[in-house]
Amino acid sequence: MADCCNTAENRKGYDLAVIGAGSAGFSAAITAAEQGANVALIGHGTIGGTCVNVGCVPSKTMIRAAETLYGARAAGRFPGLNGEAHVNDWRALVAAKDDLVGTLRQRKYIDLLPEYNAIAYMQGRARLNGAGVLLARQPIAADKIIVTTGASPAIPPIPGIENVPYLTSTTALELEDRPRSLLVIGGGYIGCELAQMFARAGTAVTLVTRSRLLPEAEPEIAEALAGYLAAEGVTVRAGLSYAGIASRDDEIALTIDVNGRCETLHVEHILVTTGRSPNTAGLGLTESGIELAPNGGIVVDERMRASKAGVYAAGDVTGRDQFVYMAAYGAKLAASNALNGDSLTYDNSAMPWVVFTDPQLAGVGLSEGQAKSKGFQVKTSTLPLDSVPRALAARDTRGLVKLVADAKSDRLLGCQILAPEGADSIQSAALVIKFGMTTKDLGETIFPHLTTVEGLKLAAQGFSKDVAKLSCCAG
Repeated sequence: MADCCNTAENRKGYDLAVIGAGSAGFSAAITAAEQGANVALIGHGTIGGTCVNVGCVPSKTMIRAAETLYGARAAGRFPGLNGEAHVNDWRALVAAKDDLVGTLRQRKYIDLLPEYNAIAYMQGRARLNGAGVLLARQPIAADKIIVTTGASPAIPPIPGIENVPYLTSTTALELEDRPRSLLVIGGGYIGCELAQMFARAGTAVTLVTRSRLLPEAEPEIAEALAGYLAAEGVTVRAGLSYAGIASRDDEIALTIDVNGRCETLHVEHILVTTGRSPNTAGLGLTESGIELAPNGGIVVDERMRASKAGVYAAGDVTGRDQFVYMAAYGAKLAASNALNGDSLTYDNSAMPWVVFTDPQLAGVGLSEGQAKSKGFQVKTSTLPLDSVPRALAARDTRGLVKLVADAKSDRLLGCQILAPEGADSIQSAALVIKFGMTTKDLGETIFPHLTTVEGLKLAAQGFSKDVAKLSCCAG
């Protein structure tokens, strides 16, 4: 066991032990320290967890780099302009990504530890033993425990995959050479984001998925995005099953079954993006009486409590809402509840989410299908982006806005936006849902003209009028 920045090494016990030193772990530890608690923060592997090291930060900087390539090539949509861009040094791009990751890891994690004297940071494999926490076989005395060990890429049960050098979302961003061809397995948000990024960088990309792209998205939005990916050269194959995979010479061959007909796809690299599995193995959870969900996540109640008294869990290890901001939110609640009597409850009813494709897909609240399954009588309004002045001025009308509302109360239940600037527009809809506003309220709210978020106002007005018959800023 190694201690780093352990300003509390002489203490006999801690108010709280946090297992996992990623975003959730730091959120829990800092929340507890700010309340005067003594905290043991136990990390294993690289400090900082998924987001800064192998998730949000590295992927989004590479995605943004690829967007600049697309932006230059798309300059011709404006009369009189022409542009071109290409990757001339892939290794330099990857090195710059690594430098950014290292800088943020240092600033937002390592450098924070000395700022909190009440946090003792320890490194090693922790394990629950039913009575407390063991670290390198040494007991760590703590009144309460929070598990925040995150998740790792899930590997699908494709026959032969254990013998194939597949890539994950982590290792794909570490490639020193840009792939000539890439087969992405999985049509979730990670698969869509990385498929488009590599295609824009010049890789021949095929994306295969058993169902359809982005099952959490509204069908018409997912269909539109599939079309935009195809227009950029990504081959999208949906509605299939995986029969087997093998390495052959310098290629990898994936055999797929499409309606009973087998077909083999040959590529240089395979990228597996079929979700993430909670990191619960080796923690002694089941032996300690802690219930696990079918997906391997720790089962917690609305107050972040596990099934064993005194144990809490937050973040990706719970197998739900696997977003870094929800991990930090849940961990903050867990720490406060552990110290102050379990008074706070987890609420994801207005949780925004974003898929960083281009156009970006962002959503909050219930989809039309989810709302109906909950018993709501729903009404919807769908606005194509060519009805939004901002999109017309930018000569980029890829996308649409869809609102779902309760037909009886007019209260907004959900929103999804597919637009080049959709990610920065969804928070307005989140606030509408959080505070129970109606679509009438939204349609009467003042929005700045020539913004993407103005599409929310127009979509809300679309419940009661034809917005095509309005002049600019009218209504």
